Parts: sequence; C-alpha cells; structure tokens
Amino acid sequence: MEQQNKTLGDLGAQIDEWLRTQNDSVNADQFAGILRTLLKLAQDNAERGDLKILNRAMQELRHAFRIFAPYRHMRKVSIFGSSRVPESDPYYHLARSVGEGLAQAGFMVITGAGPGIMQAGHEGAGRERSFGVNIRLPSVQDANPFIRNDPKLMNFHFFFTRKLVFVKEADAVVIFPGGFGTHDELMESITLAQTGKTHLVPIILMDLPGGTYWSRWEEFLRDDVMSRGYIVEREMTFFRILTSAEAAVEEITKFYRNFHSYRFVKGDLVIRLNFPPSPALIDRLNRDFADIVSGGKVRQTEPLPPEADDPGKLHLHRLVMRFNREDYARLRQMIDVINSEE
Repeated sequence: MEQQNKTLGDLGAQIDEWLRTQNDSVNADQFAGILRTLLKLAQDNAERGDLKILNRAMQELRHAFRIFAPYRHMRKVSIFGSSRVPESDPYYHLARSVGEGLAQAGFMVITGAGPGIMQAGHEGAGRERSFGVNIRLPSVQDANPFIRNDPKLMNFHFFFTRKLVFVKEADAVVIFPGGFGTHDELMESITLAQTGKTHLVPIILMDLPGGTYWSRWEEFLRDDVMSRGYIVEREMTFFRILTSAEAAVEEITKFYRNFHSYRFVKGDLVIRLNFPPSPALIDRLNRDFADIVSGGKVRQTEPLPPEADDPGKLHLHRLVMRFNREDYARLRQMIDVINSEE
C-alpha cells in the first residue's frame, strides 16, 4: 500500500508539473482536476461496480460531447412526447410541422430517436438537422428511419447521462402529450429552471387547438399545487401552452431576438445581448426588477476579464447585475422585457 501511495503521489506531482507547462491552455486546470479525481478514486479503493459506472458515464458523455462539438454555433431544440403516437395521429402531424418550422428557422432538433413524437420531429426537421439521443432498454427501442445510421445518433446506457445531454444542448424544449417519461422530462426541465441548475430556455407545451391535455394539467397546478403554496403564480411563466407550429417557432425565435445568453462571473450575472441596450431599457430593468438585484444597479458593461475564456461571445453587448440567485421566474420575466424593446 505504501508503494502504491508513493506511485500515486508521483503521478500527482507529474500532473502538477504538466499543468505548469500548459500556460497557454485554457482548459489545462480542468484536465488536471479530472486526473486528480481519478487518482483519488484509486486511493479510495473504490469498488469495481462504482468504477464501471463512472467509466461508462464518462465514455458516454465524451462521445456525446464529440458528436455535438461541430454544431456548437447552431441553436437546438429538444422535443419530447409519447413514443406510442401513430403516424396518422394529429399530434404526429403537429410535431412534424414543429420540426419542419424549426429547421426552416435555422434550429436543429434533438429527440430520443424512437417512434411516435420523436420520429415526427425528425421527419419534419430532416436528417441533416436532427440529433438522436437513444436509450438502450431491455425491450429494444430501434432508432426511427429518419435518424437511423446517422452519425448524429447516440445510444446511451444511462438515463442520467442522456438527460444531461438533452438539457445541456437544448436552447428550447418542446413537449407534446405523453406518458411517464414525458412528464419526467417536463418536470425536470421546469425544476432545473426554477432552481437555476440550467440556463433558462423556452419551455413550450404543445397541444391541438381545443385540446385539454396541458390545460387540465395547468388547472391541477393552480387548484392543487399553487393553492397549497407549493409554487407561486410567477413560476407559471417558466412554460407556455401553444397550439400551432407557427406559434412555437415564433416563441423560440422571439426569446433570442435580443437576449443571447448569460453566465455568472463570481457574484455578478452577465447578460449578453445581440443589440446594445438603450438607456430607457436599463432604467426600466432597474425600476421593475429591483427586487431581484441584491446590490447596486443593472448596468451596461464591457466583457469582464474572466470572460476571455469564451472568445466567441466577446463581441456581444452586456448588462451586469448582482442577481439574488433565487428568483429565476423573475429573471425569466426580465428576459421577456429585454426582448420586447424595439
């Protein structure tokens, strides 16, 4: 054991030395951290089953990151819904129209690669603008013919790695009626938005004109969840219920009309915009959203020094504020106000 610890110590020293020689590499510290974690696993005498889980998860994520990497510059929309919807179903036709509209608007589509709503999304978007994120199940779920054998089709063993990819890569989420799995994805999307564990994106619930699937679900939230104080009214703004492909595409494109993205730099929230904010907009944000600013004011800024690690976004305009990191529903409303400026 002493000899093993000495060897691990030598490896740790070699990692430190390697890190010192990587001054030009933005990500050298992250690679070093991963390697140190692996050394600690060896020191912990981790069980083989635990190591197999970690190894397989890293392999799946590494493969997914590599597949998505060439498309970083393109916005993507994750589509969820029942796999049991036949091609003759009106929901299938609506999902196909949504996929087609998104592709025409310049978006790519991510689905679970199976039949039903997933197949409809791929059929509408076309193979070139589709990603498939399939899950291996005991009852084999073959990829649908519109993504089958495509290099952008991935097969996952773990649901949690698959879910991470769905969330990480999505610039919007569109959810059609479905069963347990669909509701799992819906509630996870809203929970991650509510808690700030992922970036805010449009969450759209699609129904047919006159349909009651989502409206009855919303009634349940109001009558049996909100009435007990488990959620509040403004948290209903995390999602929209829409009934046409055109409305869904418009909602998503409108979200990115001026707003581009955001990131935290230490205690500051930096909101990146496509167009320079007017003094009137800044005044309105300070007036209407003072409740979520924990100190100071919303103000315009140049890129902050730590943002140098993301050179592709340095050209964007910026607002900076001390966000309280609690009320993401209000931040979602702020983004709507930013996009409403002419």
